[in-house]
Order: sequence, then structure tokens, then C-alpha cells
Amino acid sequence: MTKEILRKHLSKSNFYTTYGKIAKIVGTTVEATGLVCNIGDVCRVKSTTGEKELLAEVVGFVDNRVILMPYEDIEGIGYGSIVKNTNAKLMVKVSDALIGRTVNALCEPIDDLGDVGVTGEAMEGFDAVGSAVNNVDGDGKWYSIQGVSSNPMKRPPIKEPIQIGVKAIDGMLTIGKGQRMGIFAGSGVGKSTLMGMIARNVVADVNVIALVGERGRELLEFINRDLGPEGLKRSVVVVATSDQPAMMRSKCALTATTIAEYFRDQGKDVLLMMDNLTRYCMAQREIGLSAGELPVARGYTPSIYATLPKLLERSGNFTNGSITGIYAVLVEGDDSNEPISDTVRGIIDGHIMLSRKIAMRNHYPSIDVLGSVSRLMSEIATPEHKSVAGEMRKLMAAYQDSQDLISIGAYKSGSNPTLDIAVRKIESINAFLQQPTTTGVAFEDTIAQMQEIINN
Repeated sequence: MTKEILRKHLSKSNFYTTYGKIAKIVGTTVEATGLVCNIGDVCRVKSTTGEKELLAEVVGFVDNRVILMPYEDIEGIGYGSIVKNTNAKLMVKVSDALIGRTVNALCEPIDDLGDVGVTGEAMEGFDAVGSAVNNVDGDGKWYSIQGVSSNPMKRPPIKEPIQIGVKAIDGMLTIGKGQRMGIFAGSGVGKSTLMGMIARNVVADVNVIALVGERGRELLEFINRDLGPEGLKRSVVVVATSDQPAMMRSKCALTATTIAEYFRDQGKDVLLMMDNLTRYCMAQREIGLSAGELPVARGYTPSIYATLPKLLERSGNFTNGSITGIYAVLVEGDDSNEPISDTVRGIIDGHIMLSRKIAMRNHYPSIDVLGSVSRLMSEIATPEHKSVAGEMRKLMAAYQDSQDLISIGAYKSGSNPTLDIAVRKIESINAFLQQPTTTGVAFEDTIAQMQEIINN
């Protein structure tokens, strides 16, 4: 009987060490020895004096060493510092109390309004490693930031439009509930301002906004100026500023998506906005290079092209709710065919191109309607809506093709009936496509304005 009890205890025992020591630090990359762990495990790193402790994640292995990327600044950590494996993947605590709050990439509040997320002490107590939703703690739930893959056969089709409140989008680039759209633009063209307009005016149950690699000074500006009190009271803002380590910037996108999935599981229609996806890829590039990956295009590592679809596929229409994803993409050098822009455009369900030339004319939002497309508009818009939108596009294209001739007075009226109509109505069309940042327009009013322009 004693042997059976001993055998039972031995079968449950862990003979692998969960402790190791730092052997090398290069830049922000930490290498440890003597540690048994898996990719994605969260470890605690403690200085030899005990004055400094931080969290780090296992991102790779080189020979007999473990490569760790820290979640915070590594100052105070050095050779010989103790590393302990928590044997857990990163999870965050989510609850309804997140609405109206601003948190960091670990779901810890940074707005001094009380606790809503996971704390450093809670990391030690994870007992559902990799579990998605079943760990309940108080009034919240523990969710894995990696999410759970859904069966594509169980995803209902997108048939219902979502009211964005921006005329150029609702009228010409209609978005459906559960659709994924990208906002592509260079720096300083108005991405953040447009996303603030959408957050204030969209008809959705909850907004989840991820600010990835944002400038520190722009956080309060976005919340107070672009988002405003009306937008904040039904939003969750997840922030990782540009001065934070790559792991925090990377996890910011995953945490925001996880929060959106929590509200989706409650049957709500969620709007997930990310500003921006390019900085997420830059953080992933830094992590990949530190783990020893070789770059393939503009320094980006192969793992980025595997993680992007996993992140973007977590948005969509589901049987018990929807996540409409709007992802800003920073187009480097105004080159819309650079690797990240090209890859994202091939995954999502449409793109909204912002034009620097249009912005220079003080036309806001600076949406290049002819260069943008919503792949689901033909499925979700009414026949009347598609008719007026198509006619408006035709007039805009005709005017753009002959704009130089019109500008120098070389075009003679009567030569082209379609162009004659375009010249007469182009001012009304441009006025329709412009909108003050503080104003939202109902979907029905947008369609009515389009019909009035085309029919009169």
C-alpha cells in the first residue's frame, strides 16, 4: 500500500527545475541557463539583491540557453539574477468594469480609478494554463490573450451594416457587423482623428481601442479631444506607449482583442479599433530578431506573416456576437505596397485609403473614395443605396480623369454628357464627403443626402 502511494506521488511530482540564472544580456534580450520552460511561459526575474523584480516571456532557445523578452525596463537586472518559471502563459482578467477605463497591455489600470485587471501577484496563481474562459475570479474572468480558434463553418455570414456615423464611409464604403477594415495612411494624414470620429459616432455596444506604440503626449489628447467623454463612457482604451518594451507593445494588440472577445461572448456587438497595426508588426520584428530569426523584407521576420492572420481572424461575425475590426496601418514612406500594408490588405475585408493630397486641400476626413473599397458593401447595402453610390463613384471618376483639362479651361461643355453632370455636381459631392470631427450623421440621413445629390 505504501509503494502505491509513493508511486502515485512520484507520478505527480515535477523533477524539472523552475529556477535558472541570467547568463547574458544584450540590449533588451535576456538569456538564462538552468531553466526548463516552454515558448510563451511567463517568468519572474529577480535581482541578486532582491530590489528589482520583473516579468519576462520565453521567446526562444539558443543552444542550452533560454531567450527572454521583458515586459518592463531591465535596469537593475544583471548577471546571476534569479529567473523563476511560473509555468503559465499570460492571461488577463476581464470584466464589465473595464468600460470607461484606460489600461496597459497587461490589463492593469493606468487612470488611477481603481483596479480592474491582473496584478503582478495574480500572475503567480495561474492554474489554468492556456485556458480560454473558464477561470472565474470574483466579478471577472481570466482569458488567455492568445484566444481560441473558431470553426469557420460556424461563422454566420455578414448581412447587416453597422452605422459608423461618417458619411464617406457609411455612404460609399459601407461596413458590416463583423467586417474587418483597414485605414491606410502615411503619418500626419488624419488616422487618429478619423478613428476618434468613428468611436464617438458608431452604433455599437462597446468600443475597444488599442493604441499600440503611441506617443505618450498623444494619449490624453486622443482621449479628451478625439474620443471625448461621450466616446469614453462606452469604450475600453488599451495603451502601450512607444517608450515601452517590444513585449508590451506586442501584447497591447492581443490584450485589446481579448477584451473584445469577452464582450462578444456576452452577445454584444463590439467595435475593435487598433492604432496602429504597423507598430505591432515592428514590435514583433524586434522580438523575432532577438530570438534569432532572419529578416526577409525590410527587416521583418517570417513569424510576422504567421501572427498577422491569427490576430486579424479573431475579429468577425459569430453566433453569439460580433467584433467589427478597424485597423489603422501606417504606410511607410506613403508606399501603399510596402510589406505590411500589402499583407494586411490581402487578409482583411476592405481598405480605406487616406490621401495626403486630399488632406492638403483641407478636405477632412481625407478619404480617397476611388482608391478605397469595402468588399462586403454589395452584400449588405440595399439596391437603392448601391445605385446612388455607384453613380456618385462614376461622376467622381469622370471628373478626376479630366481634372487637368477642366482646370486649364480646355474642356468644352457638351463633349461628354457624364462629365458635364460631374462638373455640375462635384462641389455638392465634395461637400457631402467632408464632415466636422464633432458631428455624426445617421445612416438613413447619409443615404438621403446621396439621393438628393444624384437625383437633383
